[in-house]
Order: sequence, then C-alpha cells, then structure tokens
Amino acid sequence: MARKKQYIEEEVIEKAMSLFWRNGYENTSVRMLEQEMGINQFSIYASFGNKEGVFLESLKAYKKQIRTITDVLEQSNNGIQGIKDYFYAFLPFSKEGTLRKGCLVTNTVNEIADKPEDVIRKELLLFFGFVIDLFQKNLAQEANKSPEMIEKQANYLGGCMLGLSMSSKMMNEKQLEDYIETIFTNL
Repeated sequence: MARKKQYIEEEVIEKAMSLFWRNGYENTSVRMLEQEMGINQFSIYASFGNKEGVFLESLKAYKKQIRTITDVLEQSNNGIQGIKDYFYAFLPFSKEGTLRKGCLVTNTVNEIADKPEDVIRKELLLFFGFVIDLFQKNLAQEANKSPEMIEKQANYLGGCMLGLSMSSKMMNEKQLEDYIETIFTNL
C-alpha cells in the first residue's frame, strides 16, 4: 500500500523555487532542498525524480508567479509603453524584502549556458521565447514598424530584459531607471 504524502506539493515546490532563485541551480544541493522543503530525500525522489525534476516543477511555479506581470504585457494595447511598464513591473517582482534576486530564468541561464542539450536549458529558452513573442505583439501595435523591425526590436528588448535582471541585483533605483529609460530611447 502506497504511503499518503504528508505534504502539499505546491507548498514544497514554492519553497524549492525560492531556494533555487536565491542560490542558483548548481549551488542548491538535495540536502538543502530537504531542509527548505521540509521533506526527506526519499520523498523528493519519489515525488520529483531528482533535483532536476524539482527544478522543473519550480520553474512551472515561477512561470505562474511571473504571470502577474506577463499577463499585463499580454493584455496590453499600449505598444511600446506596455513593454516599458513590464520592465518597471519586473523590478519589485525581482525582490524579496531587501534581497535582490533578479530573475530565476536569467540566473539559471548564466549557470548552465554551456549545456546546450540540457532539458532545463530548453525550458528556459521556451520561456524566453514566450516573452519575445509578447514583445513582438506589443511592438506590432505601433504604426510604421515592419515585421523585420519588430523582430529585431523584440530580440533587442529580450537582451535588455536579461541585462535588467542582472542589473537589478546590484544597481540602485536611479541607475535602474536610467537603464530602462535609455533602452526605450533606442526604439
């Protein structure tokens, strides 16, 4: 007879996500996950397979959490202003109290960029593509933008978003505002 789980998966994954977000994928051990999630190693392996499985579930939880700002971008009818609003909305999202965490996706890309066949990298690229598509949708709302220009500017904004994620971990509010405002003077 199978044992009944003594925990709620959503709750333990939220804890794991927070740990990965703070420490990174590579620096998070199964022992750390046990402690943070409040479940033993056997339960982790039984429910999620391995650390990678826990991370993939954490990434799903992260995508749900970031929907608070991607939904605004997805529903925006303000073109470039909608994208700019998304950039500004990211700043408070990337903090936990006084801790500046950046973006879980960007943080992880920086760790595993040299593993092109990695399943985690593929999931991160899918998310990045989703954001690029939202940028394209908003840019298409602007008059006089060719499809080629929309694609180029969406890719540029994607790179800028990655930069904002890293910058948000160390720059002060004024520097971050200058960064965002300069991005949008180039569109």
